[in-house]
Amino acid sequence: MTDAQYTTLPQWPNAYPASGASATLKRLNEDFMVTELPLQLPSGEGEHLWLDVEKNGANTAFVAQQLAAAAGVQEMDVGYAGLKDRYAITRQWFSIYLPKAETPDLTQLQHPEFKVLSQSRHVKKLRPGDLQGNRFRIVLRDVTGDRDAIEANLEAVASLGVPNYFGAQRFGHDGGNVEQGRAMLAREIRVRNPKKKGLYLSAVRSFVFNEVLALRIQQGLWGKSLLGDVMDEAGRPTGPLWGRGRVTATDQAQALENAVAERHATLCDGMEHAGLDQERRALVASPGGMSWEWPQADQLVLTFTLAAGNYATSVLNEILCTTEPDRRTENESAQRPFAD
Repeated sequence: MTDAQYTTLPQWPNAYPASGASATLKRLNEDFMVTELPLQLPSGEGEHLWLDVEKNGANTAFVAQQLAAAAGVQEMDVGYAGLKDRYAITRQWFSIYLPKAETPDLTQLQHPEFKVLSQSRHVKKLRPGDLQGNRFRIVLRDVTGDRDAIEANLEAVASLGVPNYFGAQRFGHDGGNVEQGRAMLAREIRVRNPKKKGLYLSAVRSFVFNEVLALRIQQGLWGKSLLGDVMDEAGRPTGPLWGRGRVTATDQAQALENAVAERHATLCDGMEHAGLDQERRALVASPGGMSWEWPQADQLVLTFTLAAGNYATSVLNEILCTTEPDRRTENESAQRPFAD
């Protein structure tokens, strides 16, 4: 791919040999269960009402809108730590700023797509990233292929982790947010909506990180330290989240990252001038407490936890190829996003 246009996403390489197996993901909402692991629990006092919410078939932003309406506040007064998949059963925390009003009992709220399990007061608003991670229980159906090859990849993933790619949902429908971001940074289009601008910058930044990670996989270096690497607190090598400021990697690691930056000069130069600061992200994601079982010959059930910002799809992609039912309709797509 040249730096001219980004109309399609590349097929980034896997770390492990392809198992050749395939399966259906999210045939039912209960096939994909996610439980948010919060940084803290509400204290019982404060200006914010925290809600423990279970949703089924709804995206996070839609639930936030409904909670704002029920509490009689603006959407900006509702906070949450992270987006959760729509076609799934997920459990996460929301906060509502209610400094002086009486506390409404939102556990009585009736809605077919979500329910409030409990509520309590706290001193702060929930903001993006305010979570430890997520616990997943994933049912894969219609599994076909070599079971021994699947098991080999499961063992490798549990032992060594997976490349910490940003998932496809980060890049918008068919990866279109990357090209929109390129056009915005090249000043071919003007984007006035701050939310859209943020989405495009996030997509571009994630794309460059994935390109660095892909190159390291191709060179057999994704899980190994390279001369000049910047390590995280867990001792894992990191890759760049591009922005302004001094590049902290040196020597061989810096040369590799600069090679990618030169290939995508419009994106990297644009991010530097867009006000983003250099940050780092671990190249390896390590699923915690990973286990699996075969309740049926063609059904595989996985359970594991991931740190905040890591993608379950990165785990699944190293085990087998998955496809999801196409649930979109013209009317549905116009009303609410297909997924978070």
